[in-house]
Amino acid sequence: MVLASSDGAGRPSTRTVLLKALDADGFVFFTNLESNKGQQLLANPRAAATFFWKSTYCQVQLQGDIEQVSDDEADAYFSTRDRGSQIGAWASLQSRPLESRDLLLQRVAECEKKYAGVDVPRPAHWSGFRLKPDVVEFWHGREFRLHDRFRYVQMDNEWREFRLYP
Repeated sequence: MVLASSDGAGRPSTRTVLLKALDADGFVFFTNLESNKGQQLLANPRAAATFFWKSTYCQVQLQGDIEQVSDDEADAYFSTRDRGSQIGAWASLQSRPLESRDLLLQRVAECEKKYAGVDVPRPAHWSGFRLKPDVVEFWHGREFRLHDRFRYVQMDNEWREFRLYP
């Protein structure tokens, strides 16, 4: 999904993230909390996400509050990741300047050595977030731009539906 967040000055940024879970509470993804994305979501816990399926000409947009997942939930998902991805979570200083790729590979080698023969623990700086939508919009592209759009807005603990002009 494409995730949009903003910093304290309101400057937006987007990036593609991997949706890892969907439950009654929202849409879950994981990241380095010290990354630009992590810092933005911690400082400004509102976000938007978009799913687009070009082949079916459909799109879903979400807007809502962000909450950090529990340590247990982050631990459970981290334990299912490939070992290389677990090592990468330790080796990468995500979003910070990197002098060279060789330095990154050196950090990976150091982490591989440190965790040789043992399970890789989840770094404290690595966790997940749940986007809890209060606005959901479905869009289905139609001929001559006469698209179908339906917006659902949570108001007073219930969802209200609105059909929108294209």
